[in-house]
Formats: sequence, structure tokens, C-alpha cells
Amino acid sequence: MLAFTFPGQGSQRPGMGRPWVDHESWELVDEASDVAGRDVGALLLDAGADELKDTRNAQLTTFVSSLMVLDAVERLGIEASFCAGHSLGEYTALAATGALGFEEGVALVAERAAAMHDAGNSREGTMAAVLGLDDDQVEVACNLADAEVWVANFNAPGQVVIAGSPIGVEAAGKHAKDLGAKRIMSLQVSGAFHTSFMTPARERLRAAIATADIRDADIPVVSNVDAKPHNRGHEWTALLSAQLASPVRWKHSLQTLSSLGVIQFAELGPGGVLTGMAKRSVDGARTLSIATPDDLDKLVEWLQGSPASATHIEGEHLFAVERLVVSPAAGIFTPLDLGSGARIEVGALIGHVGEHEVRSPFEGDLQSFIAVDTERVTSRQPIAWLRTG
Repeated sequence: MLAFTFPGQGSQRPGMGRPWVDHESWELVDEASDVAGRDVGALLLDAGADELKDTRNAQLTTFVSSLMVLDAVERLGIEASFCAGHSLGEYTALAATGALGFEEGVALVAERAAAMHDAGNSREGTMAAVLGLDDDQVEVACNLADAEVWVANFNAPGQVVIAGSPIGVEAAGKHAKDLGAKRIMSLQVSGAFHTSFMTPARERLRAAIATADIRDADIPVVSNVDAKPHNRGHEWTALLSAQLASPVRWKHSLQTLSSLGVIQFAELGPGGVLTGMAKRSVDGARTLSIATPDDLDKLVEWLQGSPASATHIEGEHLFAVERLVVSPAAGIFTPLDLGSGARIEVGALIGHVGEHEVRSPFEGDLQSFIAVDTERVTSRQPIAWLRTG
């Protein structure tokens, strides 16, 4: 089975939007700008490294970039059996499954970033990566520091992030070295994320989460907090709130996915950090990072070379010559009266979702409608299956 993983803050890069400007999926950037009241396109194209390090910019651009990649992947008719995201990426994963609407996700991420930025300014904190030391020994180092420092991320075997006060992080780092850590690497962040230092942000975000319409989804998302799969919308109110001040159990999440039968991990979004973590955390994992349009062909080839020689999409095995048409919006689906095998041209109308037209971005023969007449669908939910070869 295939899992999509989505990166968190720190994966952003200057100019990461340039390869996507002429791609159809760039339209999500314009939508995000309207919702956030900010020029997201300018951040993706022109912002320098220092500007992107600002938590408010880093989270928004990474969220939008990852969903832009997802949109392009879904246009190929590829869908995963599970999703997971690292910290901020958990919001992306929820949007990817339809549990969180795109506009709701943009607004929620913008509020989360602002809350974390303000919490970081109100109480000085920092983070550092501890490399080459077992998880339990890193926790021992934090305890020996006798200061405000905790484990913030369990990323992969031998890769743990600690966070807290500058004094606490420095002391824990020294104890970690004494216990055998190979390296302590300071992280350029504006706060002690995923610790009690984020409690003010958690209180502020809780109100925003409560107003978000987080829905049930067919595709489960593995949570950072408990490393378990969830697909009930009401469960995420508490999970997202707890996430800000709780350690990210990413290694455990990857191992959960492996136990569920996932052997393929496709990272969608800027960076590629999660790909390395999957290799280190799951024996026999097949991994790929998709960050630019050029990577899309690599994805198709990679999936064709998988043990199953196919991708799992809504219970069907669809190969490279087959495509899915996805919904442009949320609403009631009404198909046109088109018989199986009907020839569909690029741009042809095949139905409506509410008042929105559903037009095919592909040319091919209609195999079947996946959504049924009068079914309520979510944005980017598969609607129809075409054979293009």
C-alpha cells in the first residue's frame, strides 16, 4: 500500500514555487492568497531564506506548496491508502483526505502560525537535533539538564529533536554528548515548538479548531500525538490542540503505517527530509520525494515498479494509462448521461457538483463514474475513471 506524507516547517526553500508557475495546480496559490489575505505567490517565488524562516511565512507556504503537489498527483489518478504529516504537515494530510476543506485549512494554518509566532516572541525558546543517540538516552539527557527542556520530535532512529529554554537545550545537549551522541545541531527556529512553551498558542488555536468543520474521511490520517490512524472528524479537535505542546511521534507513526501494510512512502511537498526518515524507520520501505512537476513522471515510473505494479485508488488498480477526474468543489454530484466507453475530450463537461461544472482535464474513454448521482462529494474527490491509452 501507498502512504502520502507531508513535510512540516523547515522544508521551505526560496523559489520553491517557480517550477509550478505554468502548471494547472498553481491555481491553488491564487485561492490561498484570497483566503489568507496575503500574496502567497510572491512568497513562493520571490521571498528570501530569512523571510521564509518567519513561522507565519514558513507554515503557509509549505502547506500550500504541498497541496499544490498533491493536486498535480491527483490529476494523474493516484491516491494513497493512508496519509500522515509531520507537525504542520498533519494539517496538510487532513486537507489531502478531504477531512479539512482547502479554504478552512489555509485559514487554520495561518492562525496556527500566528499563534506559534506570538508564543515564541513572548517566551524565548529554541530547538536542537540530537543525532546518534537512542530515544530513551535523549530523555535521560533532558532530565539530567535539570532545566526546561524536553523531547519535541521522535523523528527516526538516532534522530531526536529537543526543545526548551536556551539554557536547558544547551545543558541537555552536553549531557547527550556525554551519553554518546554523535552530534548536536542547533535549529534556526523562533520558539520551543511541541513543548509547554506553546501553551498560549494552544489555547488560542483551540478556539479556531473548534470552529473548523473537520469531517469524517475515507482515508485515515496517522496522528503525531498517538501514532494511530484516525478518520473520524470529531477526534481531531483534541488531537490538533494537543499536538502543539506534545512531542511529534513521527518514527512511531511510520512504524504504525508499516504495521498496516504500507511499504511505499511518497513525500509530497518541498524538501525531502521525510523520505530519509522513512528509510531509517521502516525496514524495506520504498520511498520517493515529489517536489516539482518533473518529479511526476518519476512517481508514475516508481509506482509501476512497485511489488503490486499499481497504485491503490478507491479500490481499483489504475495504471499509467488511466486517469481520474476529480471534483472541483464540495457539493452534490450530478453526472451527465454518458455511457461506459464514451469518448471524452479534454475540457468536456461530464457533470456538475452543485453549480460547478466538472470538466475533464484528460482525453480518454470513460470507464465508469466513481461518484454516483446525487452523492455529496468533497473537493478533489475522484469523480470519474478514464482510460487514456
